[in-house]
Amino acid sequence: MKKLKLFHRLLIFSLIGIIFIPVNLKSQARSYSQPLTRILFVFDASFSMYGTWQSGIKMDIAKKLFANFLDSLKNINNLEIGLRCFGHQYNILPNRNCQDTKLEVAIGKPSVCVPLMKNTIDRIVPKGTTPIAFTLEKCGDDFPTDGKTTRNIIILITDGIEECGGDPCAVSLALQSKGIVLKPFVLGIGTVDYSSLNCIGKVYNVAEEATFNNILNIVVSQAMNSTTAQVNLLDIAGKPAETDVTMTFYDQQNGVIRYNYMHTMNNRGIPDTIVLDPLSTYKLVLHTIPQVVKENITIIPGKHNIIAVDAPQGYLNLQVSGINNYQRLQCIVRKKDLMETMNMQDFGKIEKYIVGKYDIEILTLPRIYMSDIDVGQNKTTLIQIPQAGMVSIFKPSEGTGQLFLEEKNKLVWISNLTSSQLNENIVLQPGNYRIIFRTKAAHETIYTVERKFKIESGGAITVKLY
Repeated sequence: MKKLKLFHRLLIFSLIGIIFIPVNLKSQARSYSQPLTRILFVFDASFSMYGTWQSGIKMDIAKKLFANFLDSLKNINNLEIGLRCFGHQYNILPNRNCQDTKLEVAIGKPSVCVPLMKNTIDRIVPKGTTPIAFTLEKCGDDFPTDGKTTRNIIILITDGIEECGGDPCAVSLALQSKGIVLKPFVLGIGTVDYSSLNCIGKVYNVAEEATFNNILNIVVSQAMNSTTAQVNLLDIAGKPAETDVTMTFYDQQNGVIRYNYMHTMNNRGIPDTIVLDPLSTYKLVLHTIPQVVKENITIIPGKHNIIAVDAPQGYLNLQVSGINNYQRLQCIVRKKDLMETMNMQDFGKIEKYIVGKYDIEILTLPRIYMSDIDVGQNKTTLIQIPQAGMVSIFKPSEGTGQLFLEEKNKLVWISNLTSSQLNENIVLQPGNYRIIFRTKAAHETIYTVERKFKIESGGAITVKLY
């Protein structure tokens, strides 16, 4: 007995030590702050708890071990706890009550709730059935909605499986998808096959009495503490050499943004350590061009996790030969043979892209289209266009006009002239052009004016429409 008490004290101090160890991320601009954790213990008080465990009746042993464990939570900061029981209000005969569940102690500070929970556990008597699905559904309303940023966790302690035809797996998934709780924990007492509960959350089979408190300590430690990871952004050779990309971790179940990090190489030249909650499954989005997505990422508690993602990148450099006459010239970048715009890149800038083939549309007059642009690993692909020229157009009065490019004995429309402006300056790529114009006051087509002109790189020309 003395050895057991000593072991229990050591576990308590270990747990408290883990909780208060500060997380120092030297390469991060801020330190990680521990959020408020709310744990709802769900205790099975169904009739089957009258069965025997190793040294006696399961209910008596579970009550004693659980009550002793609760004392270790009294002085833990950033923690709130509560208690829901099921199978303790209505007898299993003559008819089982599949809604036999009740929130016995509302979630609150451990210093207040622990005595209340111990008193409740001490007085309840096993009576009824095991409505796990219905109980989990009710748990969704037990967590306070006070606007605080919290981690809501359910720890189910049971000696059986669903007995009322409900679907605890679907209920658990719904709670996670709605962002009400993180993935629950299940402590299965005795030698029952609990594999049907794996879909609820992380299942621990407590086959021996001596392991009950140890497993509870492990579970609470996981519930209270985040763990570390690093993201390896792999280049084309499979080396973790890519960096300087924003990473967003979404909760895979409900799509909520959990973390944003700028990928960083530390002083040793390896990906820096980040902190993640091990209770969630994640979708990672790398904000590269285009985005790279890795789904269903699971984190192993108490271990430094490596997340590897293929993200080989190269560079696209857009330049104008000579002097740039454009106030702001942009280029639409698309994946090869796709119309979706990935990026609007300014000329004079260099942008990073995932290795591959791209099509571009340069927003000059006239438009310049290029396809099969190859971006290679750590290579810079240079796209250079001719220096533009300028045409100054003078009109006798307001009127309707259009600008065309002469191309292979065809007129290709470029733009419409601004009817209300008597003078226009237009920057054009080198080529042969025509303007077709008619004044607003003219009511006969014979007054159509046509002017031909040529634009050369860096040149300027005046066109009079009278």
